[in-house]
Amino acid sequence: MRPSLAFALSLALGTAFTPLAGMLARRYGLLDHALSSRKVHGRPVPRTGGIAIVLAFCLPVVLTGAGVGGSWELPHDARSRALGLLLGGALIAGLGIYDDLRGAGARLKLAVQFAAAGLAYAFGYRIDEVSLPFFEHLQLGWLGLPLTMVWIAGVVNAVNLVDGLDGLAAGVALLAAVATAFVAGQGGHQLTMLAMAALGGATLAFLFFNFHRASIFMGDTGSMFLGFVLATASIRAHQRPCGAFALLVPVVVLGVPIADTLLAIARRAARGVPLFAADREHLHHKLLDLGLSPRGAVLVLWGAATLFGALAVALARAGAWQALAYLACLGVLGLLALWRLGYLSRDRLRALATARRRNLELQSGVREIGERLRRAAEPIEIWRSVKEAASRLGAHALALRLVREEETLDFRRKVEPAGASLRTRHSLRAERVHGGFLELVWEDDRERIDRDTEIAVERLCAYVMRAVGRLDTEALVAANDEQVPRGGSSRGRGSSDGEPGSTGSSPGPRA
Repeated sequence: MRPSLAFALSLALGTAFTPLAGMLARRYGLLDHALSSRKVHGRPVPRTGGIAIVLAFCLPVVLTGAGVGGSWELPHDARSRALGLLLGGALIAGLGIYDDLRGAGARLKLAVQFAAAGLAYAFGYRIDEVSLPFFEHLQLGWLGLPLTMVWIAGVVNAVNLVDGLDGLAAGVALLAAVATAFVAGQGGHQLTMLAMAALGGATLAFLFFNFHRASIFMGDTGSMFLGFVLATASIRAHQRPCGAFALLVPVVVLGVPIADTLLAIARRAARGVPLFAADREHLHHKLLDLGLSPRGAVLVLWGAATLFGALAVALARAGAWQALAYLACLGVLGLLALWRLGYLSRDRLRALATARRRNLELQSGVREIGERLRRAAEPIEIWRSVKEAASRLGAHALALRLVREEETLDFRRKVEPAGASLRTRHSLRAERVHGGFLELVWEDDRERIDRDTEIAVERLCAYVMRAVGRLDTEALVAANDEQVPRGGSSRGRGSSDGEPGSTGSSPGPRA
């Protein structure tokens, strides 16, 4: 009964660790402030719950897998794979903690995810054969390594992407863990059953605090760790069932996050925006747009995850024709769901074409400004480039604050709005850039900035941060000295013509 013991331990530990993680987050200011249009919680929430999930999973696996407290132990080869699972999970958790605290770029994330996947492959988590209906098993040979790495990294990012509403990612992971445990039980995979029991207890405990309205978020630490554990465990779970579509079993188990990820890739490619640029068109966003409450949207997606899990268990033992019938029904239901959510409507496809043309123009303009910023040697050159970028974005007023070491330089272009105004502020913080912001103001009656404009502004901010990081400290000091009157403060005087000056107080963002 080791899986039962692992579940009970992880449930107890998760219930104890999660509120402690929330207390630490509030003490040290590790909060999600919801300053983006794609976030819906609307208030600061601790984002350290993933640490509690990691600890509540790892400790029971170590204790029960090693036979502590009883005579039952995992076989030697299973203990070796358990070590690989824990080491790879620790690497992914470390990446998540860094991302939650400092922010990690897409390249760093993929590099660490592939490294963790390669580690898992070395410890025996391998996709080395494919089961096809009406054919013999196909041995992959050297293709097994890249396929395994792509699978693990893909699932890690899929679970990370689906983490958009209170309780959604944790609930989907819990349901996937239950289904994977059933499939593993059919194949006699003791370690996978143990791992899924521990993961189920940890996620269920976290749901006590994360379901709407959540008092804590799992952050990238939790979502990426859940994705890694589910991806590696599903590889082992599908290796010895007799189903004709054995390779599809883990895909179907994780049907909700995988479908959401594939849709995100497709629409971002169609809109002409970077594939890693977040947006507000995920499955849960579409359900909210249909009028469902956040709780209702989560329950609908939990229901879909339950359906996928049940189908995966059935596929693990189904014959070829029976499996084809299951998949055909799933395909029809999937198309109907996409149509109901508006992904396949004629208006939606036309809007994608229009958005693509606009985005290509925006990105071309921002890249051109980025080249100028790359060559900028003085703060005033950065400011002039930002002014031109703001004009291309249609902004009517803007402010730029640059902070590096002990030097602060403010620029502002003031235009009194004639009507309703919409203001957005983006933080500037990176290596050698210790603070500051870029603030833009539009004169219109929109409730929020569209996501495509946000993406363009975010890329502009990245160019600005790199440009400021390349400036010599003397250049920033000289710019301040030119603007500050003798005996004044370390900041320049206010100015209305776009030259450096003190920004004074500034209202908070609306988007």
